Amino acid sequence: MGELDHPAPGAVVTEARTAGRVPAASAANGGERPEHVRRTWVRWLVGRPLPTADAEGQTIGKAVGLAVFSSDALSSTAYATQEILVVLALAGTATFALALPISGAIVVLLSIVVLSYYQTIHAYPGGGGAYVVARENLGELPAQVASAALLTDYILTVAVSISSGVAQITSAFPALFGLRVELAVVLVLGIMVVNLRGVREAGALFAVPTYLFLAAMSGTVGWGLYRWASGSLPAVTDPPPLDAHGVLQPVTLFLILHAFSNGTTALTGTEAISNGVPAFREPRGRNAAATLVAMASILGSLFLGITFLGVRCGAVPSDSETVISQLARTIHGGRGPLYLAVVIATVLILVMAANTAFNGFPRLSALQAADGYLPRQLTYRGSRLVYSRGIVVLAVLASLLIVGFGASVSALIPLYAIGVFLSFTLCQAGMTRRWWKAGRLPPGGERQERASRLRHERGWLPKMALNGFGALCTAAVAVVFAVTKFRDGAWMVVLLVPLLVALFLAIRRHYRTLERRLSLDDWGAPPRIRRHRVIVPVSSVHRGTLVALHYARSLSDDVTAVHVSNEALAAEELRRSWERWGDGTRLVVLDSPYRLLLEPLLEYIEQIAAQRQRNETLTIVVPQFVPRRSWHTLLHAQTAGFLRLALLFRPGIVITSVPYQLGRPPSAARGS
Repeated sequence: MGELDHPAPGAVVTEARTAGRVPAASAANGGERPEHVRRTWVRWLVGRPLPTADAEGQTIGKAVGLAVFSSDALSSTAYATQEILVVLALAGTATFALALPISGAIVVLLSIVVLSYYQTIHAYPGGGGAYVVARENLGELPAQVASAALLTDYILTVAVSISSGVAQITSAFPALFGLRVELAVVLVLGIMVVNLRGVREAGALFAVPTYLFLAAMSGTVGWGLYRWASGSLPAVTDPPPLDAHGVLQPVTLFLILHAFSNGTTALTGTEAISNGVPAFREPRGRNAAATLVAMASILGSLFLGITFLGVRCGAVPSDSETVISQLARTIHGGRGPLYLAVVIATVLILVMAANTAFNGFPRLSALQAADGYLPRQLTYRGSRLVYSRGIVVLAVLASLLIVGFGASVSALIPLYAIGVFLSFTLCQAGMTRRWWKAGRLPPGGERQERASRLRHERGWLPKMALNGFGALCTAAVAVVFAVTKFRDGAWMVVLLVPLLVALFLAIRRHYRTLERRLSLDDWGAPPRIRRHRVIVPVSSVHRGTLVALHYARSLSDDVTAVHVSNEALAAEELRRSWERWGDGTRLVVLDSPYRLLLEPLLEYIEQIAAQRQRNETLTIVVPQFVPRRSWHTLLHAQTAGFLRLALLFRPGIVITSVPYQLGRPPSAARGS
C-alpha cells in the first residue's frame, strides 16, 4: 500500500475505527506502525511505536532483570573500596587494615536492608518501593520526603556511575583525562537513547555487559584469592602517588565512621528492584524477590573480595589510577588482555549503573505525578511504552551535575547515599507500621488498602522487629553520613530534600486549586452568549488574512479588522486592498508614530473589552501562516504568537488562531 496523500491546507484528517477490529494495513504489518505515523529521524533513533496492548510483552525475566535493576548496586564494588581507603589514608596507610572490618559491617547492613526489601516486594507487588510504603503507612509528607530523597539519589547515581566509568577509561588511557566531562555527557545521552527504545530492548542490550563484568570480576577476585592462598600474590608495582593531606590525623571514631559512610555507597541501588516490580514477568513478586537475593549475594561477595585483595596488594586510592585498575594489573601481571578485559567490563557496568536509575527515576516520578505532586506530563508513556519524559529529564539533570562537578567522583560522592539511606529508613519504618496494623487485625481478617491488601499474619511480630531494627540502623547511617560529609558537600542534599518537598506540596496545591475551580459542583448552567464581537488583526491583505476573515464572519456579523500603521502610504495601500477583498467588513487603522506594533493593538482591544456587556464574548481571531519547512519560521516575525501570549491572561477575551498552511506554489503544483 502506498503512502497517504498529504491533505490540503486546512483539511482535517480523521481515522475511522470499528470496535473490535484492526485496520487492514495495521494487521498486515502485525501492528507494526499506524499509517499516520511519520517516518522521522526520531522514529529511526527510538524505534517503531508499540501499541498499548504490547505492554505485557515488554516485561522481563530474572536474568535480564538482574542486568536492568542490579547494575547500580553491583557497579558500586568498583569504587566503594576506594572510597573507604580515601578516608583511612588521612591517618596513614597503616590504617588500611581497618578497611576489611568496615566492609564486613557494611555487608551486615546490606543483609538487613535486603531482608526488608524482600518483605516489601511481597507486600507491595505493584512496585513503588519506599514511596508507596511511606504513603500507605506513614502519610503523604513522609512519602514526599522519601520521593525527594530517591529522585535526588537517582540523579546522583547517573552522575557518579558515569563519572566513575570515565575514571576507569582515563586510568587505562591517561591522554583522555582532559575530555572526561565530554565523555561523561556523551555516555549519558547514549544511555538515554537506548532507554527510550523500551525496557526490553535496553535490558537485552545491557545484559551482556553486566554478565561480562560478573565474569571478569569473579575471575579476577577468584584468581587473586588463589594467588594469595598459595603465597604468590605480589604487591602493586609502581603504585600511583598517594595524595598528600598534610599532617596525619589520629585514628578516631569519627574517622572510622567517616570511612564507613563512604563505603555504604555500596548499598545504593538495592531499592531499585522493589521500585520496578511491575517490569518483571509473572509471578512478578517471586521473580523480583529472587533477583534481589541473587544481587545481594553477588554484591556482598565481590565487595569483600575486592577490599581484602586491595589491602593485601597494597593498593592506594588515587585520582590518577583506580583501585580496581591497580588490583587487575597486579593479579593478572600487567596491562595485558586480561587487565583490559577487567577495565572494559568495569567501565561497562558503571555505565549500566546509570541504566538502573533510568528505570527507577521515570517510574517513581510517574507514580508521584499520578498523585499530583509532579507535573502530570510525567505520567505519559512514550511511543515505546516507557516514561520517555522522565527519561529525558533525568538525562538533562545528570548532565548538568556532571558538568558542574567536572565529572569528579570524589566531588560527587559526598552528595551520594544520604538520599538512599533516608529512603531506606522511611521504607522500613513504613513496613514496621504495616506489620503492626496486620497484627491488630483478627485472625483471618483482611483489609484493602490503596496499593495492597493487608492481611493478618502469624509471624507479624518478628517481621515488625526486623524492619524496626533495620530502620534504626539505616537512620543511624544517614545521620553519620550527613554529619561526616556535611562540610564536603552533603549540606547540599540536606538542604535540597526539604526544598523539593516544598516544591512537591506547591504542585499538589496547584492541582487541588485547579480541580476546585474546574469542578461542576454547584456551578449551575453556563452563562449564555447573547452577543459575539470579533476582532481580526491585519498586517497585510493576503490569503491567510482572508481565510481568517471568513472564519471570523462565520462566528458573528460584528467583525472588525484592525491594522496598526507605521506609514501613511502603506496604510492607504492596505485600505484600497481591503475595499476589494474585505467583503464590506469594517476596517480600523491605528496610527503608531513610535513604530510600536503590539501596544496600540492591545490598547484598542482593552478599550473594546472595557465596554463589553454582560453575556458578550470578545474573540480575537489571529491569522497565522505556517511555512512548509519548520526552520522557515525563523525568517518571519512571530507577531501572531506574541499577540496570543499577550492576550492569554486577560479575562473575558478568547484568542483563536487560524493557521494557513503554505503549500507549493501554484505553478509547481500544476507542473507536478
